[in-house]
Amino acid sequence: MRATGTFAVADFTAAPVPAPEIKTGLPVGVATMRKTFTGEVDGRSETLFTAAFDPASGTGTYVAMESFEGSIAGRAGTFNFVHSATTTGDDRQAEFLAIVPASGTGDLAGIRGAGGLTVDQEGTHRIWFDYELP
Repeated sequence: MRATGTFAVADFTAAPVPAPEIKTGLPVGVATMRKTFTGEVDGRSETLFTAAFDPASGTGTYVAMESFEGSIAGRAGTFNFVHSATTTGDDRQAEFLAIVPASGTGDLAGIRGAGGLTVDQEGTHRIWFDYELP
């Protein structure tokens, strides 16, 4: 089954990161995020976000772990999902999104699957899950 929705970032707060012993070409950062979702994916999430990223060129990679609370196609509960992507400033590549096994609760207990995130030309953030439920 597939469920789609849009989302908005309600909060993005950088977190302190200890000075690394290993220096690379891109700085590594950590942040927390809160998002709201509407559509067949309806609810909110809290996210732990980490990235090696250069804001000036838009180049880098992020990895995020989200805790979602809400409903998927009318079935309510919670679950975790992880996603990542790489950008060279002009594109997104190596995109990945997976629902964390055994993380579902309520009507979403047993949820499993994958999905994706996009940002369209107008700046609307979209999400979809291709999922299965018992």
